[in-house]
Amino acid sequence: MEGNRERNADAYLRMYRQMLRIRVFEENAHQLYLSAKMPGLTHLYIGQEAVAVGICDALEPTDRITSTHRGHGHCVAKGAGFRQMFCELLGKSEGFCRGKGGSMHIADQENGNLGANAIVGGSAGIATGAALSAKRLGSGGVAVCFFGDGALGQGLLYECMNIASLWKLPVIYACENNHYGEYTHVSEMASGDLLDRARAFGIETATVDGQNVLEVNEAAEGFVSRARAGQGPFFLLLDTYRFHGHHVGDISREYYRAKEEEELWKSERDPVSNFAKWLRGESVASDDELNRIESEVRREAEDAVEYALAAPYPGSEEVDMHVFAEAG
Repeated sequence: MEGNRERNADAYLRMYRQMLRIRVFEENAHQLYLSAKMPGLTHLYIGQEAVAVGICDALEPTDRITSTHRGHGHCVAKGAGFRQMFCELLGKSEGFCRGKGGSMHIADQENGNLGANAIVGGSAGIATGAALSAKRLGSGGVAVCFFGDGALGQGLLYECMNIASLWKLPVIYACENNHYGEYTHVSEMASGDLLDRARAFGIETATVDGQNVLEVNEAAEGFVSRARAGQGPFFLLLDTYRFHGHHVGDISREYYRAKEEEELWKSERDPVSNFAKWLRGESVASDDELNRIESEVRREAEDAVEYALAAPYPGSEEVDMHVFAEAG
């Protein structure tokens, strides 16, 4: 794992803390589901933490992102607090969407997160629109569209990349290739070179090890800086892996991926533990420092879960609030 020696220790530890916050948040979300305290399903981001943190650390608070059904990691990395997130998962009124969005529809406008999206590839138009807005307003803002390899089968993505290239919009399309679109390996659903899909529109591309937060961050910083300068759009392909199933109910996965494959990624390519090893090896942080950070993060999560469990639900008078429909 390479690092920029000019960066100070605070920057590295900030990224480590954020990666750990995502991991711990997801572990707690999983337990809430297993204990039947959380309604619905959630799609765990464990294993992909370096992608969200590496990219979001390169952004300004005013920059925009769009997320996916596997969106907790992006939300945390962009600055969201645990209390509001857990309240949202539990359907409580203090959640980001007053408990009405749930796991797959968290939006945090204050921190530039335009929202998770349960529709595969559904946020491509939102991110591209945010980039168009930034360009028209001259704000210097950048938009990042996170999506999985499964979205490569969605026509909306290609329409958006086409218009983004024609209008030179400041948007980065970040494809998290975790190798499986639900239960199907990417090789069985996407033919040819994945990067060619963006190259066809004249978009510059790069492939990055999505388990290496420093490599992700370096690539993101380069593209973000150039996008601000009017040289966008860009396409970033991140090789990563989800350690759990497609969703929390996907427990036995051997019918579509081998147990040995999972164990290899967990033991050798865990982005959190590998970054911790690098921090120790480069004398950026001691074991005591890393243990202190982990203790703080776990206490933060425990407090947030306790708070969310005790928080009130929305009142019945809100049943039709924030609901929009066309008249028939």
